[in-house]
Amino acid sequence: MNGRMLAALAAVLLLGACGSAGESRLNPLNWFDGSRAEPVSLEPEGGWQGETVDNRALVAEVTALAVERMPGGAIIRATGLTPSQGWWDVELVEDETTEPEVLAYRLVAAPPRASTEVSTAASRRVTAAVFVSNRDLARVRRIVVRGQSNQRVAGR
Repeated sequence: MNGRMLAALAAVLLLGACGSAGESRLNPLNWFDGSRAEPVSLEPEGGWQGETVDNRALVAEVTALAVERMPGGAIIRATGLTPSQGWWDVELVEDETTEPEVLAYRLVAAPPRASTEVSTAASRRVTAAVFVSNRDLARVRRIVVRGQSNQRVAGR
């Protein structure tokens, strides 16, 4: 036999001897197994952002502040005026304060997506409220709600 024929025969015998029942990883027929389902994550590379950015602005002016006692706590309700009509997503957002006896909020709203008229004060009025438990109110002596040009204070 010539050298090529001998090398081919040796290769065939070597592959045939690659493990019993074809389980060897050296056997090219076993390099890939059947397909299987794997979960897909929608999480972006590097993970989700730690903080969300609030792009809402302070309302132009806080016109009213009321603290209404309720079973288990109180509802803090603030009304304000926006610069024009169409402001939305109004919320009282708790604000940090250095005074432990003060509960501070910012009255914020998202601007309209298109330019709107200024019109009357009644058409620019927005209101937001938040519930505060008796436990959280126990330490509080003053409640402050801030707007862009002023703030309102309720105290006991």
